[in-house]
Amino acid sequence: MEIKRAGTQPSTKGPEDWFTGIVHIDRLQSAPDPARVECASVTFEPGARTAWHTHPLGQTLIVTAGCGRVQRWGQPIEAIWPGDVVWFAPGEKHWHGAAQTTSMTHIAIQERLNGATVEWLEKVTDPQYND
Repeated sequence: MEIKRAGTQPSTKGPEDWFTGIVHIDRLQSAPDPARVECASVTFEPGARTAWHTHPLGQTLIVTAGCGRVQRWGQPIEAIWPGDVVWFAPGEKHWHGAAQTTSMTHIAIQERLNGATVEWLEKVTDPQYND
């Protein structure tokens, strides 16, 4: 058993290559092999969002605060609120982030495949985000 006490792991800023706007990442768990799960609490300031990306084994988001937006490639943007659970299928191109005027926090859960949990793609443009 391992207990990671709240406040003992430093928050990090979301890298500019992967995010637009101000994003704070709090890593919660990266399970040791042979387990594959990784999870983090991610807070997006208003207007902040991920780049388009995919996950080799899919991703679950659990919204814990604020109001956010999600979109899968070729589909309309959808609003998400606290308590909502979002599943993206393996390889499904998508993005997620905060609403234009409200921050949003979610827990992101994904699994490693051959050492990778995500493939980052192009950034979401302002017109795509504001659609």
